[in-house]
Amino acid sequence: MTSRGYLGQDIVVRFAPSPNGLLHLGHAYAACVAYDYARERGGKLLLRIEDIDAGRSKAEFVDSILADMRWLGLDWDGDVIFQSERLAKYAEAAENLKQKGLLYPCFCSRSDIRSVQKKEGLIKGPDGPIYSGTCRNLGSDEVATRVKTEPHNWRLDVGKAVRLTGDLSWHDERHGDQQADPAALGDVVLIPKDTSVSYHLAVTLDDARDGITHVVRGADLFASTHIHRLLQALLDLPVPRYVHHGILLDEIGLKLSKSRDSASLAVLREEGVDGHILANELRKNIFPVGITLTKD
Repeated sequence: MTSRGYLGQDIVVRFAPSPNGLLHLGHAYAACVAYDYARERGGKLLLRIEDIDAGRSKAEFVDSILADMRWLGLDWDGDVIFQSERLAKYAEAAENLKQKGLLYPCFCSRSDIRSVQKKEGLIKGPDGPIYSGTCRNLGSDEVATRVKTEPHNWRLDVGKAVRLTGDLSWHDERHGDQQADPAALGDVVLIPKDTSVSYHLAVTLDDARDGITHVVRGADLFASTHIHRLLQALLDLPVPRYVHHGILLDEIGLKLSKSRDSASLAVLREEGVDGHILANELRKNIFPVGITLTKD
């Protein structure tokens, strides 16, 4: 029996890891939450590989992700989805935003941004330091000249975009109705200078294309939803419901990192740990010593 509890649609959830390192216990917990949310409601779980960073994504990490999922006892519906096969669609959406005058090239290096922040003071948002807007109002002649020869990102002019869309909202099942505040994150990069598309634009387009009805993900991405909601309005995309769950922290209170190989699922598999038992322990919030779960 399938669930049609969201606007008459079958529930569709996704787990979307990046193949730029080995998955760790935090990923296992997130995968279990997404899987259980879908299966308990008779819905579908899609597996999407977010491999847009060609420089860091590796085939062996994709193989490890698939092995980890099977080891944990988590299956998925349909074929595995790869973001790298959708680059043309991302470029099309970016061009749409450019034609609307909502993207501008940013020539600032990281050191430039740090220098401005040091001089003018750091403005911090919920997702980190906010870009000061140095390149937002450059003259058209200067932009036309520099864009031909200088490395640059393309940033979303959030102020202009918000004036176009008006007030927006979204719903989180654990936190209730939310008023979108994309300005709190500043003019985010949508086309980085070193990759073809940013996480923000790719994930928003993918969730719409894949028919995701419920975005089940960690609370560390809660703030990003403000920008995603804005992009949905600008690109005329459906708005899913959101479920932001707690994330696992290490013994010093930091989010688990892929650089901590000792906590990787591949190591645990090789050591003979039973993945099904581990998954059930994670569901019961039974974690290894030193690992804790944040509140939702």
